[in-house]
Amino acid sequence: MPPLSPASRRLRRPALLVGLVLAALALSGCSAGSTTPAATDSMNADTITVTHARGEAEVPAQAKRVVVLEPVALDASVALGVVPVGAAVLNEAAGIPSYLGKAASGIETVGTVTEPNVEKIAALAPDLIIGTESRHSALYDQLSSVAPTVFLASQADPWKDNVKLVGKALSLADAADTLLADYDARCNEVKAEFAVEGETAQLIRPRDGLLTVYGPESFAGSTLECVGFTTPVRDWQNSISVDLSPEKVLEASANLVVVTTTNVDDPSTMPEAITANASSFPNVHLVDQSYWITGVGPMGGLKVLDDIESMLRDAR
Repeated sequence: MPPLSPASRRLRRPALLVGLVLAALALSGCSAGSTTPAATDSMNADTITVTHARGEAEVPAQAKRVVVLEPVALDASVALGVVPVGAAVLNEAAGIPSYLGKAASGIETVGTVTEPNVEKIAALAPDLIIGTESRHSALYDQLSSVAPTVFLASQADPWKDNVKLVGKALSLADAADTLLADYDARCNEVKAEFAVEGETAQLIRPRDGLLTVYGPESFAGSTLECVGFTTPVRDWQNSISVDLSPEKVLEASANLVVVTTTNVDDPSTMPEAITANASSFPNVHLVDQSYWITGVGPMGGLKVLDDIESMLRDAR
């Protein structure tokens, strides 16, 4: 098979992918022999049962007014073509991440991911709420009184598992699997083209005077690893990240270092601890925090992969 051209390496847009998946499902449904009893029951039911962090919830089989309280649920819902009516955000001033595109521009904010506003949520009259046990446990009863509520266990759980649960809650489990399969395929394309096995990569997020380094279980860290990089070994203290003081910046050196910022065109946002030790960071890049950190999900993953591919190509 001839190598893929740069244009063909770009994956289809998530909405298009979902459309193709749903079209295929519709065509298969035309054949009586291809529709199982379970599938028929699901299509005829008004609700479905979803097992989640709080047990089981009866949710609409086709939720229309969804409120999400976690970045991964926001990204996955938009990618699946179910644009939420409301979303909690990491920063109310920044609002809905722009990388999600025009489809997400009309989503109402309902507080922050750590402090959702139940009154704002209720005012949107949702028919499904997706939150997280680790962040929103104390609000579960209030949220459940507003609408059927599904809780992810933790934002630190493997992000792909959380995407799958969102897909189940939206009755789009197969489409979610397709999005994740296409993410994996994109990873493999970059891995095959650039062959970076044996090289290390480290993601750094400057905040509050510290340097937060992210491990292989984090969203972007796992994406760096999926294309062949290895995260430098350290004690991750049962977490996806560890904070370093600027004095320990050399512990974050690697063959490729990416540093998050809110403005990739402003070199002054590079931490002084790194610029002062330039010889130890010969291959360092600023990357957009809105999807490297807060863009957890299939759409954010593709954006991160685009950046990785661009950096590797420029280094040739």
